[in-house]
Amino acid sequence: MILDAARECFARNGFVRCTVREVAASAGVDPAMIHHYFGSKQQLFLAAVRVPVDPAEVVATVLQGPAETLGTRLAGAIVGAWESPAQPALVAAVRSALADPALKNQVQEFLVGQVIGPVLRAAGCPSGERPLRGSLLASQVMGLLLSRYVLAIEPVASLPAAALVPHVGATLQRYLTGPLDAVPSHGAVAGAGSDTGTSS
Repeated sequence: MILDAARECFARNGFVRCTVREVAASAGVDPAMIHHYFGSKQQLFLAAVRVPVDPAEVVATVLQGPAETLGTRLAGAIVGAWESPAQPALVAAVRSALADPALKNQVQEFLVGQVIGPVLRAAGCPSGERPLRGSLLASQVMGLLLSRYVLAIEPVASLPAAALVPHVGATLQRYLTGPLDAVPSHGAVAGAGSDTGTSS
């Protein structure tokens, strides 16, 4: 009950504006009970966003298949996860990461190590291209998540998944395997060229 109320609060207000008192009122408990079981709002958030989606399993499924369709499989997996019962917790995680700089590095480390790095290696990206390709990939994914699930920008927000995935997948595929005019040896997505995460 408390975690359900917390997920709704974080998804609606983000980490900074959601208060323990608000969560407690929604759950029908005393705020002291939340402090007793979870300690702090940060710990409550970490418990609340523990979604029933195993990133390792999702990525393992995405990596199965030819590199030339990797972008579409990745887009399908992302949309599928976000349109599952885990969506409120995922929205809460994004809102809170945007509002709280302390969470940004954790989110980036997770995405690079568990999702972006393995996908780049599976696509056969040369190590020197991975930082740029990884940051382009991340920008497209975050743009999709924000426009469809957080900001609800139309018509993307209501476009059927079956119609959305091919469009997003084509762009992800271009970032993964398409030509790049200029490729720096380092970039914004730190660690994308490392061996962190699942290897291909």
